Amino acid sequence: MESVELQQRRPATRRHIFSKRKYVKYTVSYVCLTLLALVMIIPFAWTLSTSFKGPDEAVYSFPPQFIPENFTLDNYKTVWSTLPIPLYLWNSLILSFFGVVLPLFFSSLAAFPLARMDFKGKQLVFVIIVATMMIPGEVTMIPVYLILNKLHLLGTFTGVILPGAVTGFGIFLMRQAFVGIPRAIEESAIIDGASVWQIWWKIMLPMVKPMLATLGILSFIGAWNNFLWPLLVLDDPDMYPLTLGLYKLQGTFVTNTRHIATGAIIALVPILIMFVSLQRYFIEGAYSSAVKG
Repeated sequence: MESVELQQRRPATRRHIFSKRKYVKYTVSYVCLTLLALVMIIPFAWTLSTSFKGPDEAVYSFPPQFIPENFTLDNYKTVWSTLPIPLYLWNSLILSFFGVVLPLFFSSLAAFPLARMDFKGKQLVFVIIVATMMIPGEVTMIPVYLILNKLHLLGTFTGVILPGAVTGFGIFLMRQAFVGIPRAIEESAIIDGASVWQIWWKIMLPMVKPMLATLGILSFIGAWNNFLWPLLVLDDPDMYPLTLGLYKLQGTFVTNTRHIATGAIIALVPILIMFVSLQRYFIEGAYSSAVKG
C-alpha cells in the first residue's frame, strides 16, 4: 500500500515542482521586461512632460518631475508659429510615403522568385543580397552621392528616395514570408490558369500581409527619422523634412529645452499613429518570423 501511495504522490509532486519553476520563470521574465519597458518609457515621459512645462518650471530637477505644475500649450504654439512645421510635415510625409511604397513593391517583387522559383544561381544571388546587409551605410554613401550627382538628382526628393527604394533586409524579410506558403496553393493557381504576375499579386501578397505591415512600419520609421542622407542631398530649406528642419533651425531654441522637446514630440506623433494602426499585423509578422526561425 505504501509503495502505491508513493507512486501516486510522485507525479503530483513533480507537477507541483514544475508549476513552481514555471511560475518563477514567468515572474523573472515579467520583472525584466517591466524594467526594460521603464528604461524605454522614462525618457519619452520626461520629454513629453517637458514640452508641457511653463517657463518658470525646473526642467533638470532631480528626481525628475514628470507632472507639470503649470500645464501649458504655449510651447506648441510657439514652435508651430516660429517654424514652418506644416511644410516640414508635408515634406516628411512625401518622403515617407515613397519610402514605404517603393520598398514594399520592389522587395516583394525581388523576393518572390528567390522563394518560389527555381533557377541557376538562386542561392548565390540570395547570399549576395544578404551579404549587403553587413555593409555599413556610411561605406556606400559617397559612391551613391557621386552617382546621384552624375544623374543630376541632388537637391531633389528623388535623390533622397531612390537609394532606399529596395534594401537587402526587405528582400530577406519578404523571402522568408513567401517561403512559408505551401506549394499546393501555388500549384492550384497554376492549374487554374493563373500567370506568375497574378500568383504574386493576387495570391502571395494577400497571404503575407503581416510581413508587409512589419516591413512597412520599419520602412516608415527609417524614412521618417532619416536625417543624414537628406542633409547631404537637399540644399533648399523649403524641401527639408521635419527632422532636418528642426535641426537646421535649432539655433532659434538652443537655450529653450522646452521648445526642443516640443519639436521632438511633434516628430514622434506620426510614428506612434503608424505603429498603433498596424500594430496587429506587426505582431503577427513578428510572431510568424519567430515560429519559422
